Amino acid sequence: MPTGPSLGQIYDDLAVAYQAGRGAFDTTPVLDAFYRRLPPGGGHLLDLGCGSGEPTARFFIERGWRATGVDCSPVMLGLAAGKVSQMTPILADMREVRLPDGGFDAATLIYSLFHVPRQDHPALFANLFRWLIPGGRLLFTYATKEYTGQDELDGYREFLGRQLFYSHTTPMKLRGQLEAAGFACESAAYRDIGGETFLWVTVQRPTD
Repeated sequence: MPTGPSLGQIYDDLAVAYQAGRGAFDTTPVLDAFYRRLPPGGGHLLDLGCGSGEPTARFFIERGWRATGVDCSPVMLGLAAGKVSQMTPILADMREVRLPDGGFDAATLIYSLFHVPRQDHPALFANLFRWLIPGGRLLFTYATKEYTGQDELDGYREFLGRQLFYSHTTPMKLRGQLEAAGFACESAAYRDIGGETFLWVTVQRPTD
């Protein structure tokens, strides 16, 4: 379990440096592929771990969507207010936030889920299933041994000079958690972006 400064406190300290280096991680191809799976005509995106709102919330807002962003760092949300003012910000731990059932057409967790202890992932997936409309889709980044070197992990890695908590299980167990929550798995692909290899997963809440 995480010890020491909270994730929000760490990202408060890292916010400016993190945002300055964000351009090295071009997630546009992944967001494009996810967006093409969604019905045309706009909708409401939930971005958990939204940070400054770039690039994910901005990507959707520029295409006519509404976006609600949840983050535990006040400084990151302060940056979002200046950069992506159309995003509705919520300062909260994604495990504790309360949101309306069926309130969102799509959801994303980009570079954020793996900072949440893996024991809490099943409950978060269950919440996401409820928050999405039938047919809604979820895109998230997942850490695996390709990044951490271990099949399963609850531990720390260095990031921008700070020790950050990372947590994950195996892709097979992850799939079981998603299916137990009710999701249908659509795609799971390893991508190297900015020199970091993560598993990018898309799932859907079935329509019936």
